[in-house]
Amino acid sequence: MTKTELNKFRQILEARFTELARVVRNREGIVIEKSADALDEVQNAAERELAIRNLDRDSHLLRNVRAALRRIDEANFGTCLHCEEEISPKRLAAVPWTPYCIQCQEMADRHQESSESESLEELLVNAA
Repeated sequence: MTKTELNKFRQILEARFTELARVVRNREGIVIEKSADALDEVQNAAERELAIRNLDRDSHLLRNVRAALRRIDEANFGTCLHCEEEISPKRLAAVPWTPYCIQCQEMADRHQESSESESLEELLVNAA
């Protein structure tokens, strides 16, 4: 990867980092509000749950962006952390913070899905 390409990715990642850091600091959506009306309580709880999920997603993405910037500094940006093959330029253009090539990402996603379904099964068995 050329120095120009790396600088382009660094600029994209730094801009995304700044944006996400600002969003993650704003936690007003998770404030617990009390209401005399039960329907308002349910609505507030649903909004709070959505805000928590969004905050979790953005925090995870922020960690990935920070790690990608670190990989640029360490001169191993664009290399899959699992198989150590080069990540395709199209994938990096679409998801510049990705640590994996498409094949390794698919394996990781399948593993995560199977782990989540096993956890759900355990939860259901323990609940019975």
